[in-house]
Amino acid sequence: MQRFGIDIGGTGMKAAPVDLVTGELAAARARVDTPQPATPERVAAVARHLVEHHDWSGPVGVCMPSVVMHGVVRSAANIDDSWIGVDADALFSDAIGAPVHVLNDADAAGQAEMTWGVGKDRSGVVLCLTFGTGIGSGLFVDGVLVPNTEFGHVELDGADAEVSAAARVRQAEGLSWVEWGDRVNRYLQHVAFIVSPDLIILGGGASKRSDRWLSRVHVECDLAIAALENNAGIAGAALHAPSV
Repeated sequence: MQRFGIDIGGTGMKAAPVDLVTGELAAARARVDTPQPATPERVAAVARHLVEHHDWSGPVGVCMPSVVMHGVVRSAANIDDSWIGVDADALFSDAIGAPVHVLNDADAAGQAEMTWGVGKDRSGVVLCLTFGTGIGSGLFVDGVLVPNTEFGHVELDGADAEVSAAARVRQAEGLSWVEWGDRVNRYLQHVAFIVSPDLIILGGGASKRSDRWLSRVHVECDLAIAALENNAGIAGAALHAPSV
């Protein structure tokens, strides 16, 4: 069985059909830049383009960097503020012409890892963190998602943690991988103190270069790099596509 997943990020939108048995992409991933400004209408138009690019017909799951409650967007950290209050399920369903369900991007990535990746069959508290334009978080207790946790916005040194430790900050501030890894370590120690996880899964674009910074991380719990790497959001979104 396949479903289609779209992962909307602050800088890029990625999409592909997904095999729901394995979690693997069933076709080559398509990526386009997120429109700027990332208004609902412009993002929905790009989502329609991505679906048409794959000649897909059927249910679609979409994940985005927002608190999403019952399909309605409640925050807009790395997208346009005009998203707040939008019924995203209805917006994308109308634009694409198929049933769509929308959820938080890190929740989607975490769900993929818990279903097919390094979190599979893990009990206890599992925290999935995605490092990209911001820092997303997906929290699971005995495999059950606690949605919309937003641990990228916990206060650290007087500001949102993602201001200093998101993956984009490394390039923006010209940091070496070691310097950025030290920031990630400080952030992870802070979050681990708050949540007391049994396992932290590290994902997002930076997970592909973990050999350059993971040695700087030292926390009192298990650590693992996301098995699905930067495709976890697509896979998790597809997993939440409506049933028909």
